[in-house]
Amino acid sequence: MDAQEKFEYWLDIAQYDLSTAEAMLASKRWLYVVFMCQQAIEKLVKGLYLLYRSDDAPHIHNINAIISRFEVDLPDPISEETTELFRRLTTYYINNRYPDYIAKLSEQTTESEATEMLAKTKEAFTWLLTLRK
Repeated sequence: MDAQEKFEYWLDIAQYDLSTAEAMLASKRWLYVVFMCQQAIEKLVKGLYLLYRSDDAPHIHNINAIISRFEVDLPDPISEETTELFRRLTTYYINNRYPDYIAKLSEQTTESEATEMLAKTKEAFTWLLTLRK
């Protein structure tokens, strides 16, 4: 599989995750809205990494850390607003081994935050798509 095919694979699952975030919003599962937003952006960024680096995607979940590995090759710097969004999304990465953490995040995630994060994620997703080679 070449870099373009790998990108398309990551794009497909990122789009699926974004659709899942929308389904979670409809079912009022606020934590899972933002978790799926995080997953969608992480996967799209990993796909872009493959296009820019032609290397295996890093096995990390910090979106900004992944981007930092190819940011120098981007046509424009990433805005502080986008960097902050990615930082916030990364805090919603859920590691299934820590159920107490999931419960705490679930209590703190509101409908308004889930709605806001989904809207901002869609904007960032669209922007990230402009970065593909």
